Amino acid sequence: MDLENIEVKIFKALAHPIRLKIIKKLSDKKLCVCELNKDVEFSQSNLSQHLKILKDAGLLNAQKNGLWMHYSIKNTQILKSIEIIEQMVVNNIKDINEKLGGN
Repeated sequence: MDLENIEVKIFKALAHPIRLKIIKKLSDKKLCVCELNKDVEFSQSNLSQHLKILKDAGLLNAQKNGLWMHYSIKNTQILKSIEIIEQMVVNNIKDINEKLGGN
């Protein structure tokens, strides 16, 4: 697989709101599926599918611990990328508000 295809796979993995939420939940700690499944609106099987996509894209580590699989961020540079995108969105919102005469 060439570099461009790997990059596309990563962007596709992050392009779903549930998967982005998972990455953010894992930003500062390792969590098991049971912890990731708390306060969410989807089933554990659906969560497992999303985790597999993130793992296959090279974004997550998975480690079995007893009965549970624990997940963590494989490379924290992805968090920096998300922060940059979030800042871009905030700046775009500020620009729109200024153009509309807001604060």
